[in-house]
Amino acid sequence: MVTSLNRKLKVLYSFPHKIGASRICHTAWQQVAGVSAAGAEITVFPGAVFKPLPSNIKVRPTLACGRFRIPYKLLGTVRACALHDLIVSLRLEHMRDQVDVIHTWPLGARRTLQTAARLGIPTVLERPNTHTRFGYEIVNAESKRLGIILPHRDEHKYNAKILSIEEEEYNLADYILCPSDFVVRSFLRYGFKQEKLLRHIYGFDHNKFWPNLNAPVDRKFTLLFVGVCSVVKGLHFALEAWVNSIASTNGTFLIVGDFLPAYAEKLAKFLSHPSVKVLGFRKDIPEIMRQSHALVLPSLTEGFGLVVAEAMGSGCVPLVSESCTDICKHMVNSLVHPVGDVELLSRQISTLSSDSLLLAKLRAGALRNVPEFTWDAAGRRLLQAYERAAGQITNRHGQ
Repeated sequence: MVTSLNRKLKVLYSFPHKIGASRICHTAWQQVAGVSAAGAEITVFPGAVFKPLPSNIKVRPTLACGRFRIPYKLLGTVRACALHDLIVSLRLEHMRDQVDVIHTWPLGARRTLQTAARLGIPTVLERPNTHTRFGYEIVNAESKRLGIILPHRDEHKYNAKILSIEEEEYNLADYILCPSDFVVRSFLRYGFKQEKLLRHIYGFDHNKFWPNLNAPVDRKFTLLFVGVCSVVKGLHFALEAWVNSIASTNGTFLIVGDFLPAYAEKLAKFLSHPSVKVLGFRKDIPEIMRQSHALVLPSLTEGFGLVVAEAMGSGCVPLVSESCTDICKHMVNSLVHPVGDVELLSRQISTLSSDSLLLAKLRAGALRNVPEFTWDAAGRRLLQAYERAAGQITNRHGQ
């Protein structure tokens, strides 16, 4: 794909963590590979490399050289990200004519964004979840209602220092990359202009997640939860809804993920139900999804819901809250409920477990949508976002 510049777009991708590791590190790796495949010329400045990127991509780590790595635990995440940001900003001073757009990530962007603005280079800031203040407010209020004290290192525990850094980054960036309309709405809530919020998507690896087309139709109904077992993901809503549904009498609710001890203690009466099975951390999630009928994700707040895309690709029907509706369409490829509506979620679980025709319809709807949210599709969408940013900022500066 070529841009309005009639050549490949030159992208500097700055990521302050170990690209290719888990969670956002996996997302960053897939983004880089996807947008490169889509046609961008991309140079990556990661903190370190956990999984090598395709050979055609230039990679220059900031916090590692060969086998030597600056330990993130020794510095702490905030200081490590700040050091990465400083190094990128210094390198950028000599790259003015080599970059069309810069892609940054939270906590490691402030100096880079300031330098880019001085050099006239357009910038986008990734926002993998909602506005930080919104996330803090929602999750801390629900934790208080449940009587749970979030641990000091929990990413959703209110942290004034992190909030200050990230809000400054929001203001410095030319554009904020939002992977869902839910994220967009969280920024509009705090006065951001629609024009500053660029939409793109995340995706799933279709080489790992695919459906079992030969699964027996009469197998026992299985509901699945995958993710960090925490307040923000709303697992407490799912457990209560499950136990109160007819599915709990002869079905199984599988929970994959690690628990915060205080949260597990609070949910002990539900977790001890004979139909609930806690599997802990697992590496065979694709196979578990293929063997499950539905995935439940009743999140309070969500950036995109990667696990929902993986479930759809596996033929596992999503039951999700309204924070996960970018790819989930009620009664088309999923069942959707308002955040915290346990009664409705319970009825939906009961209905899906007893209505094989509805289950088949939603499963077919989900599989039809698969090509729209692979990582390849996400790479093409991200390149379009870059082109929009580069074109609009270039016009603004009259270059």
